Formats: sequence, structure tokens, C-alpha cells
Amino acid sequence: MAEKEVITRWFHEYSDDILNFLIYYTGCVEVDDMVQEVFIKALNRIDTFNELSRPKTWLFSIARNVAIDEIRKWKREKNKIEKVGSYKEQKGTQSPEEIYQLNETNRELYRIIKTLKQSHRDVLILRGIKELNIKETAAVLHWSENKVKVTYHRALKALEKKLGGLPDE
Repeated sequence: MAEKEVITRWFHEYSDDILNFLIYYTGCVEVDDMVQEVFIKALNRIDTFNELSRPKTWLFSIARNVAIDEIRKWKREKNKIEKVGSYKEQKGTQSPEEIYQLNETNRELYRIIKTLKQSHRDVLILRGIKELNIKETAAVLHWSENKVKVTYHRALKALEKKLGGLPDE
């Protein structure tokens, strides 16, 4: 019973962060089921939680893996439909309602981040948007701290280069 209480407390503390992370990571605003899956997996694997890391870091690792699995599922489904010759909306396309929900700045930032390579997106979302420190980011991505620093620096340069092409507001 104590495990459920811990997960419940973590849900109240971190579910919004996990939700936002998954939105940025997948490019989809309908991620409620993924958030739920993250906490179900956390409950099922609470015995593997290493208390040397923060719960938030551990939950972000689970969320990242859930998102990767979901993206793979989307790709498999898309490939199936393409093989049959049916039309399917492109994965990243959003409905007008979804676009309206994101404010203009976030939409533009999301659009630009989405054009970066995966490692740059990962580190920018975790370090820049979710504000994890280097050690936490390294734990989520299973990278060395040095790789996080270097990749984050390169990602910022790539983002800055792409933002430089935008007109000033």
C-alpha cells in the first residue's frame, strides 16, 4: 500500500511535468494515456527505483521510453497504412483546435525543435525546457555528463542558427 501512496504523491507532484515533456517529445498534445502509462510502469517497477536519483529523473526516463515506444507504434501503423495504399495524416500534423491550444511562441519553438536531430531534441527538451540539471539529464538519456554538456552546447548552436533565420518581432 505504501508504494501506491508514493506513486500517488509523485503523480500529484510530477504529472504536469511529464505531460509537458511528452507533448514536446512526441509533438502531440493528446498524451494523457502516455502519462497514465508512465505512472503505471512506475508503480509496477517501484522496486527498481534507485533512490540515488530523484523521482522526477526516474519518471522522465520512463516517460522517454514510453514516448519512444509510442512513436515506433505510430511509425509501424503509418507504414501499414501506406502499404495498403490508404491516406493517413502525417504524424506531426495537428488539428486546428490543437494548434490553437499552443501559443504562437511555443508553436514556433516546437516547430524548430522538431527539425533538429533526435539527440539535440532530447537534450534541449530535458535541459532547456524541463530544466533538469546535467546529472539528471545524463541519467534520463543514459549518457555521460560530458556527452550531455557537449550535445546541449551543439543543440543550442543549432537552435540559435535556425532561430537566426526568423524575422524579429
